[in-house]
Amino acid sequence: MGFSPMGREFDAAVCPDASLADLDTEAMVRFIRRARLFRGFPLQEDASAFELLTHLNLLNKGRPSHAAVLLFGFYPQRFLISSEIKCAHFHGTRVAKPIPSYQVYKGRAFELVDQAVDFVLSKIDLAVGTRAKSAEVPVTYEIPPEVVREAIVNAVAHRDYTSTGSVQVMLFADRLEVWNPGTLSPSLTLEKLRKPHGSFPANPLMAESLYLAKYIERMGTGTGDMITFCSNAGLREPEFSLTDGFVVTIWRKKSALAGAVAENISLPAGEVSGVHVSSKHVIGKTPVKTPVKTPVKTPVKTPVKTPVKTPVKTSVKTPDRILELLAANPELTLAEVAKAIHKSVRAVERASAKLVKEGRLCYVGPAKGGHWEVLS
Repeated sequence: MGFSPMGREFDAAVCPDASLADLDTEAMVRFIRRARLFRGFPLQEDASAFELLTHLNLLNKGRPSHAAVLLFGFYPQRFLISSEIKCAHFHGTRVAKPIPSYQVYKGRAFELVDQAVDFVLSKIDLAVGTRAKSAEVPVTYEIPPEVVREAIVNAVAHRDYTSTGSVQVMLFADRLEVWNPGTLSPSLTLEKLRKPHGSFPANPLMAESLYLAKYIERMGTGTGDMITFCSNAGLREPEFSLTDGFVVTIWRKKSALAGAVAENISLPAGEVSGVHVSSKHVIGKTPVKTPVKTPVKTPVKTPVKTPVKTPVKTSVKTPDRILELLAANPELTLAEVAKAIHKSVRAVERASAKLVKEGRLCYVGPAKGGHWEVLS
């Protein structure tokens, strides 16, 4: 959450020096495809840029608004330099240099959210189960991905774009902090965020497009959902605070902090044949035993088998597996399908959109309460 004091005035205002030539028509086509898939958007994929922008109220006297540039610009940061997202990973519980992992992401609002979410998920612990109950290997992130995504998309949607500050995503040993340069709507308080409340988007035009692309719901349910997901995952409830901006603090499992404090060393999380290994799995092993026992045995037994068998099969048969699942369970969401077949939500969305375009799959009914129909 966050709120821009300029409100709709900035959101809808003309972006100085920007023209329709600065907007990516391919990004618009992808947006229409996604909006049609998830929200029953009325425009066809062959709609012109002018038709789409007019429909979304993103033109001001025929010129692109700030929202249009942030959503569909080739290079939004050329016009709004602080619209980037800065992501940092610290092994301790405080901001300290050198920063082990630091990324500055630039691009459109949709891409910024996806990149920042991927940054966090690649750094936190991932528990991999067995195939005892299913042909698919169950995976569970230390922090529910839904919570990470909600915190980041809210920061992008509700920040104050007149500020020179950028959204900051900071992962510490004990918590994840998402800061944005904004404040609460006058109608909201920090206490109200923990209860059912209305939706007061700081940037309503951006919020509309993010809703159509199913990045947000516009019902004021985001903070409540975060609390519920964290509670169900056995985590402390997230905290919301106002400092020099709006901050969401999501607490990690105690094991992550224990691993970081176990010894006064910091080793970066790594990848072992595609399987994420967090710092808590590295810290605590002696320098002699770790190089000899772990790196030799683990790559031979676990990583070698999994990457050879799983990725080869799933990458080839993803569309068929999606169709098979939806034929048996037509009310599944794409997020549930992604979890079931061990794929990213974005990968399943792209595959599903292609199946819809090919006439092999369609979604019937409203976004909530509808169902899938397999046509072939």
